[in-house]
Amino acid sequence: MNVLNPYSGELVCSIEETTDTELQQRLTQAGEALRTWRRTSVEERVARLRAGIQYFREDRESIALEITQQMGKPLAQARGEVDAMIDRAEHMLEIAPAVLAPDLLEPKPGFHRRIEHEPLGVVFNLAAWNYPLLIAVNVVVPALLAGNVVLLKHSSKTPLCGDRFAKAFPHVSHLVLDHERTAALIRSGEVDHVAFTGSVEGGREVFQQAASGPKFLDTGLELGGADPAYVAADADLDVAVAAIVDGACYNAGQSCCAVERVYVHQDHYQEFLERAQLELRNYQLGDPQDESTTMGPMASRSAVGFLRSQVEDAIKRGSKLLEGGDAAGESGQFFTPTLLADCPNDCEVMQEESFGPVLPVASVANDEEAIARMNDSRFGLTASVWTPDRERAERFAAELKTGTVFQNRCDFLDPDLPWTGVGDSGKGSTLSRYGLLCLTRRKSLHFKD
Repeated sequence: MNVLNPYSGELVCSIEETTDTELQQRLTQAGEALRTWRRTSVEERVARLRAGIQYFREDRESIALEITQQMGKPLAQARGEVDAMIDRAEHMLEIAPAVLAPDLLEPKPGFHRRIEHEPLGVVFNLAAWNYPLLIAVNVVVPALLAGNVVLLKHSSKTPLCGDRFAKAFPHVSHLVLDHERTAALIRSGEVDHVAFTGSVEGGREVFQQAASGPKFLDTGLELGGADPAYVAADADLDVAVAAIVDGACYNAGQSCCAVERVYVHQDHYQEFLERAQLELRNYQLGDPQDESTTMGPMASRSAVGFLRSQVEDAIKRGSKLLEGGDAAGESGQFFTPTLLADCPNDCEVMQEESFGPVLPVASVANDEEAIARMNDSRFGLTASVWTPDRERAERFAAELKTGTVFQNRCDFLDPDLPWTGVGDSGKGSTLSRYGLLCLTRRKSLHFKD
């Protein structure tokens, strides 16, 4: 398997696919490791994983360069991803001993009762390319802390990141498998849990494969979204415009929780569009290894055509193209930061995930209209409300069908909070205490004296 640099087209690396013999060896090794690791104390697991975090810290620069070369993220952003991955991992290490400790029930004369949190077994983690460290660490570190062992199949775009996790942490094996063999492994009954980050279609297939094997197999699915933002009548535009544009365009918009549609109170609508257009013009497209570049190429060549088709659909339905909207660069693998105004809620760019630097905007008359339009979606990963009024933010939080509600921020993961979705954005949780508990099963102990 060849990995090509999306900016230059040059060969980054060639990776051999895991053979059937190697796969069987890895499965056998995983089973053997599980017997010991699940009985290792949480404190010892924490110590072992802390050494793995140090590996990423010491090799930060070369790991960041590998990310940039494999998927096109500007180097400064790739360095930021290494740092964020380390912060997330360290947070999970800090909370693990308390979260995974047995739950002791109220004393009852003549009885001892407690709840143990046992590992699931072999966790099969299918990680995506857009945040190749952050997406993988959300499962790898909590799974290991909980006493599981991990088979990691990283995206074919970013296999070197999979190798890094296998080198850094104990009981992580990186597999290089095609689509068919991945599905076969899920069906095989030789893994105990599947964690997948990717498209809705991919998530449905993973879920179906997990249900078709010889044993019941649970799944954690993070499937992206079409995340809305609402700029209320009392919003601070200085804060809202810059943050929303960044939320739509960071990592070239290739983020599950990127801002994908914006609803602006009619009092601010024209000013928001004017300011957003200026912000979008500030991006520097170019070589992602150049420190001055703020937006790299799309990781997939097909993404450019997909984004262009969304823009064309929006224009046909009455939207106005104010900025961008087409391919750029000699390779044609860049997409210009794009601003669309007056977007009807039924156009593709408002209903489907774009996964690119596209900002579609619509005017709303009041909060009630904003809530209705924000909820008019099959997705529900995050939503942001831009207002200084906590009472207004709480009202939106109560009404919005989404996993996370932000006030005055967006496109961010706090490892203290569960990362979870509603509807086609997926099922299960990563990060926080709930991300740890999702990778365990409860065992009830009911002892009579």
